[in-house]
Amino acid sequence: MTRTPLSGVACSIARATDLFGDAWTALIMRDVLLGLRRFDELAQDLGLSRKVLAARLARLVEEGVLTRERYQGSPPREEYVATEKGRELYPVLLALMAWGDKWYAGPAGPPAQIRHDACGHLATPVVACDACRKPLTVADTTQLPGPGGQVGPGTQLLGPLIAARGERVPERVTVPDAVRSALS
Repeated sequence: MTRTPLSGVACSIARATDLFGDAWTALIMRDVLLGLRRFDELAQDLGLSRKVLAARLARLVEEGVLTRERYQGSPPREEYVATEKGRELYPVLLALMAWGDKWYAGPAGPPAQIRHDACGHLATPVVACDACRKPLTVADTTQLPGPGGQVGPGTQLLGPLIAARGERVPERVTVPDAVRSALS
């Protein structure tokens, strides 16, 4: 099955999902960030085909999320190491883990816990405002237009809706009457 590329959609969630839209990619990153870096370790831990693993790893290297580093000269062997771009995925994975723990852990509880090494406490990851440190929720945030916002595939209705929330609607964005009346 061929997937429709999302890299051209003017939405950061869509663009990130274009790379991380399948479970294996997120699980590969989980494993690499937690210390499993060699191809055979990843294949054994995840139990997926070597062909699928090789394809996902190649894409992660191509996107600059992972690099290949040689750890043995003869025979040549390499391992996968997260770049800065890859390491910055850790909070995303923690947020996904926290959501999964809340809604899918089951009666036995979560399969893993996170200890914050700086204070020694078990932590529940939260997405918080960088200014006031309060958690961000859908009920207390508003999406506003950004400089790269545009209407197109994947944002036909959402783009104008977000643009209409700004102080002014950019000229390049036409807000459909249905969206405009919904905002009134």
